[in-house]
Amino acid sequence: MPAFPAARNARLSLVLAAALLVPLTACGGDDDGEGTESRKSGAASTPPAAQLTVLAAASLTDVFKTAGAAYEKDHPGTKVTFSFAGSQELAAQVRQGAPADALVTADTKTMDGLGSDTGTPTVIAKNRLVIATTEGNPFKIDDLKDLADSKLKVVLAAPEVPVGRYSKKVLDAQQVKVKAVSQEPNVRAVLSKVELGEADAGLVYQTDAATAPDKVDAITIPDAQNAIAEYPAATLKTSEHPEAAAAFVAWLSTPAAQQILKEAGFQQP
Repeated sequence: MPAFPAARNARLSLVLAAALLVPLTACGGDDDGEGTESRKSGAASTPPAAQLTVLAAASLTDVFKTAGAAYEKDHPGTKVTFSFAGSQELAAQVRQGAPADALVTADTKTMDGLGSDTGTPTVIAKNRLVIATTEGNPFKIDDLKDLADSKLKVVLAAPEVPVGRYSKKVLDAQQVKVKAVSQEPNVRAVLSKVELGEADAGLVYQTDAATAPDKVDAITIPDAQNAIAEYPAATLKTSEHPEAAAAFVAWLSTPAAQQILKEAGFQQP
C-alpha cells in the first residue's frame, strides 16, 4: 500500500538527519578536542597552565632562574616563582603550611624528614665542596688542613644546614679542627662573607664558587676527602596545582633541564 504523504515526509526527515550526522562523526572530535588519531598516537597531554611556587635550596639560585625561564618558554601560560633559602628553612616553611607547589633541597636527609608532606622525591643533581678563598688566595691555602690555622678567619654554614653538615663531615674525617668566626644560615651567606673579605676562607659548593670567579678562588678538595651532595625534588601535597607541579618536577630530569644544570657545574644524578 503506498505511504501517505505525511509518512513519506517523516521518513525523508530521518534520512536527512542521518546524513548530516555522518560527516560530524567522521571528524572524530573528542571531548578534549584532541581527536581519535591523537589518542592513538599516545601523545602526552600538556600540563595545565598554572602559577607555581617552588621552594629551592639557596645553592640553586642562579641555575634555577635559568631553568625557570626555559620551562616557561616551553610551557606557555605557566609561571614559575622560586623561593630560595637554606634547606632547613624550607623544611620549616613546609611544616608551617607555606603555600607552595614543589620543593628541592640540597640533601636527602631534609627531604626524607618531610615524607608526609611530599610526593615521592627524585634526585635531580649532585654537587661537591670546594674551599672558597678571597681572590688570589693570599694565604696560600692548599687543602683542608690549612683551615686549622688560627690566623685565618674561616666561615662555615651552621651544622643544621646541609652544606654545614657536609663541611663537618669532611673536616672530621681529616681530623681538622676549625674555629669558625661565624656559622651562616645557608651556603650563599658563606660565599658572601668570603666575597666581601669578611672571611679569608669558607667551605661552599663548587657551583656557588663558580658564580663569583672574579671575587673568590676555588680550591679543589680531592674526591677521597670530599662529600657528595644530592638534590632531591618533590611535589608538595598541599599544592593547588598538583598536575602542573608534577610536570615541573618531572621536567627537572629531562635532557633539557639536565643540560642547564650541567652547564652550571652540577653533576648528573
